[in-house]
Amino acid sequence: MTSQAYRSSGVNLDEMDALKERIKAFASATHGPEVLNPEGGFAGLFRLRGFRQPVLVASTDGVGTKIKIAAQMGHYESIGQDLVTLNVNDILARGAKPLFFLDYISFTTLDEQVMDTLLRGIVWGCREVGCALIGGETAQMPGPDGSDHLELVGFVVGAAEPDGLIDGSNIQPGDCLVGFPSSGLHTNGFSLVRSVFDIDDNPSVLFLRFDELRHTLGEELLIRHRCYHPMLEPVLKSFKGLAHITGGGLPGKMPAILPEHLAAEFRPETWTAPPIFGIIQREGNISTDEMYRVFNMGLGMVAVCAEDALEAITDKIPDARVVGRIIKRDDGPQVAILDG
Repeated sequence: MTSQAYRSSGVNLDEMDALKERIKAFASATHGPEVLNPEGGFAGLFRLRGFRQPVLVASTDGVGTKIKIAAQMGHYESIGQDLVTLNVNDILARGAKPLFFLDYISFTTLDEQVMDTLLRGIVWGCREVGCALIGGETAQMPGPDGSDHLELVGFVVGAAEPDGLIDGSNIQPGDCLVGFPSSGLHTNGFSLVRSVFDIDDNPSVLFLRFDELRHTLGEELLIRHRCYHPMLEPVLKSFKGLAHITGGGLPGKMPAILPEHLAAEFRPETWTAPPIFGIIQREGNISTDEMYRVFNMGLGMVAVCAEDALEAITDKIPDARVVGRIIKRDDGPQVAILDG
């Protein structure tokens, strides 16, 4: 098949080649001496330094249907940052330092302005945590129905020393639950949000203003996923367990760090959730139980620590809050959200 024939099928090889060159230019802004052969090839090369007995820690995830909101608002920088942040937060939960990042971007129609703003966001996200963007993949995938799509997936690799890994194994009754506030929805629950506000059929709702918000609904939904790495890295050694609260909320994510015989008891009156959660619950007539199973409800990260470690944590992180305790588990669930 000639290039002209390929173009008629919906793929422009010349535009794709130009895009690859722009990606190299963006990525170079994140490179240090650890990145080898930055001009690329079939795989990225990274020299591991600064660890005695490194354990590699990896995560992969995408931004989900939040990208539909970005497309409707025509704003992509925060989505690029989100892609990096949500993966970096996942390996942070195991005590790892991010080393390098790769992305996968597929689209129907190449829009240079969209791609440039998206890549700029990815680079900002990488530079925020000292992570090198060393490769990835872009694919133009014309759809049979002619509709546009854009898909983002990220992959991060980090490292930690064996004695620096956080695994929850030494958590015990009486330990404190320390919550770190979220910036909003982060990147989870957007399928429910789109349904509650009927956004797909009525995108103009994104420009509505609610009394509780300081800006439009769309601007609120695109607030970036908070990056916890710069904040928590100095106090990681104080944590016995650390959970990134994403899809599944507190009930879905906390059990991953708890021994089977223990449970986490949360007291919601100890923290203030951003108002967007109350708006969603009211507009969608959603039960409190479901809200906690879908959204982070104001806590983007939750750490478990001994009581005598609290002062060191709160001195460095003023907005940290004690939000509950670890208790012995009976026959009930591993996570309890207490009422008042």
